[in-house]
Amino acid sequence: MRTVRSVLGGVAVAGLLAVAGCGSGGDGAPDTARGSLERLAAEAGCRPDVQTDAAELRQAICADGARRYVLVTFATARGQAEWLDGANDYGGTYLVGGRWVAVGGAGDISALRDRLGGTVVDAAQGHGGGHHGHRMEGAGGLAGAG
Repeated sequence: MRTVRSVLGGVAVAGLLAVAGCGSGGDGAPDTARGSLERLAAEAGCRPDVQTDAAELRQAICADGARRYVLVTFATARGQAEWLDGANDYGGTYLVGGRWVAVGGAGDISALRDRLGGTVVDAAQGHGGGHHGHRMEGAGGLAGAG
């Protein structure tokens, strides 16, 4: 049986993925980058230190000068949606693109968006597992989901 949380999470993540797949929407950010972990890292200007290399996802730590973030690519959109749903419980700032996510500090993610496009998502810290308190900046401008 699906819980209310998983239904709400699916709706919230589906909306995120729909927005993340779009271009810049005229807000000055580049079109959302696509490709392998290595290609995204190259566009971001970092050399990826691969931590996880599995069939369903690849994860690397990237550093570009003082900026540091984690870059994750997914084999499927569903895998990305499930990862985002679970990660939402931890809060933080994410840059979401087509089958990829970057995680880091707000300043690092903002600078990375200038290179990779995508949608910035600030998940509310300690919100009890619900899907409220999101702030999204990106392809659709600024939107509040809660």
